[in-house]
Amino acid sequence: DVFDEQSRSEAIQASDIVISMLPARFHMEVARDCIRYSKHMVTASYVSREMKALHEDAVSKGLVFMNEIGVDPGIDHMSAMQVIDRIRDEGGKIILFESFTGGLVAPENDDNLWNYKFTWNPRNVVVAGQGGAAKFLQEGTYKYIPYHRLFRRTEFLDVEDFGRFEAYANRDSLKYQHDYGLDDIKTLYRGTIRRVGFSRAWNIFVQLGMTDDSYTMEGSENMSYRDFVNSFLPYSPTDSVELKFRHQMNIDQDDIIWDKFEELDIFNSDKQVALKDATPAQILQKILMDSWSLASEDKDMIVMYHIIGYEKDGKKYQVDSTMVTLGEDQTYTAMAKTVGLPVAIAAIDILQGKIKTPGVQIPITKEIYQPILAELKTYGIIFNEKKVTYYGYNPLNI
Repeated sequence: DVFDEQSRSEAIQASDIVISMLPARFHMEVARDCIRYSKHMVTASYVSREMKALHEDAVSKGLVFMNEIGVDPGIDHMSAMQVIDRIRDEGGKIILFESFTGGLVAPENDDNLWNYKFTWNPRNVVVAGQGGAAKFLQEGTYKYIPYHRLFRRTEFLDVEDFGRFEAYANRDSLKYQHDYGLDDIKTLYRGTIRRVGFSRAWNIFVQLGMTDDSYTMEGSENMSYRDFVNSFLPYSPTDSVELKFRHQMNIDQDDIIWDKFEELDIFNSDKQVALKDATPAQILQKILMDSWSLASEDKDMIVMYHIIGYEKDGKKYQVDSTMVTLGEDQTYTAMAKTVGLPVAIAAIDILQGKIKTPGVQIPITKEIYQPILAELKTYGIIFNEKKVTYYGYNPLNI
């Protein structure tokens, strides 16, 4: 129990280093004890304001508080900074940076029409993009995509041997602009990867209001899946729920999108929601988990793609850096591998004195990313780089 002060403090005092994989909201109880008992700390979570406030205390005690050392955030930081620093060291100036990550199902287990299965917290997938407009930089201009348009503004990405993907914008692409030393950059965009066609179909859920998590639905525990869908459609004394759904969202009967929704069995009148006082997002999550949960032998896949444009000697160049990691099964997943290994390697490197710089930090310096990326290679987490013609922002979708 993280709130049992005695057992928590005893465990921390007995440790050489503390790795906290607790939900992010519980890290601070651990972090304060790490300061009190002079213990290094490692987490895969984003740096909160409260965590950042411990920086001076950590520095004064010579403690490394390493955060954001999973996959995204984590491997994305390290792999991007490796290329960015190399370009700068060779005299180049970064003018474009786009970075994309996605947790997907491996090709051999890609057996539904959405080309998607849950490989991490399903709730985060259902509410992705909510909480404000997506913000990014495009050719020196700030751009915004409101939630109701987010899934209709996508980019295409082609990954060798794995085909074409699409990506929608993350909520705040500018979060790491200063940390990466990109204050003067012209284009800065971060996004989430899906297979092509996912976002157009997901947008139907968004437009109907099924991803809303701000209110609870009356009598949700007694609803069928069909009742849930019908709750968002106009009344008709004659039209079926299916017909109303298609008419409301302008879906033709022979459109593949219609097949995707039928595949989810959302019009089933026998399947029960059985969740009391549930939000639309919670109900949708339950419905999707019926179809999108990994089977015991299913493999997942992590795809990461960086696009880095730069100027050197008056000319413009581009480097694309890609990584694909496949899981082994439902337990030994690519997600677990790409989150867990960087955490473990960072902890060992801190204990062995390879990472010495104290304070609350993220893995964006050579001291951190060089040894960790080198060791990740031995586990098959490898980035492939290629130089391509520089076209500027989003050449395929202008």
